[in-house]
Amino acid sequence: MWLKVELAPSLCFEIIRMKIEEFLDIDIPSYFWTRIIITGVVLILNPSFKYLFKRLLFHVGIMESKTELRINQITRLVNMIINLFVLVTLAIIWGVDPGRVLVVFSSVFAVIGVALFAQWSILSNVTAGIVIFFSMPFRLGDQIEIIDKDHPIKATVENVLTFTIHLRTEEGDLVVMSNTQFLQKVFSIKSVNN
Repeated sequence: MWLKVELAPSLCFEIIRMKIEEFLDIDIPSYFWTRIIITGVVLILNPSFKYLFKRLLFHVGIMESKTELRINQITRLVNMIINLFVLVTLAIIWGVDPGRVLVVFSSVFAVIGVALFAQWSILSNVTAGIVIFFSMPFRLGDQIEIIDKDHPIKATVENVLTFTIHLRTEEGDLVVMSNTQFLQKVFSIKSVNN
């Protein structure tokens, strides 16, 4: 006959805490244990969120007939945002004032802006690339015509990257256009590649 022992969750937690402190040979104050547990939960959930967003972006990309390269680019960008969110969350859990975190990030972005000089251009191209990924009515291989009075272009959409879009003209020339420039153009879709 088995002896059934029911332990209260707080008693189980206390036993685990004592065993860890005994193993590490240190005394950890009780208010740190809550932070340690929440940190562990956040670190365990981080890869789970990354996996879920990767699957979601993959399914959206497949439904929209996006290339695997493009899906992977957007997935990397989303993973960077998730990692940034996790770092800010961990900083707040461990007692860093959220206002100070904002000041640090503002300072870092100001230094990056001065160092790179064209930070807003880079960010706008990345943002435009995301907009093109999710909302443009054409797919790779579609023939489009950019309606421009100075330089009209009839071309096939060859690739959409993080910063640029590649178009192949009927003459075989490769036209590389920044995503922000492309979003400002008026275009018509001439033929759809199924």
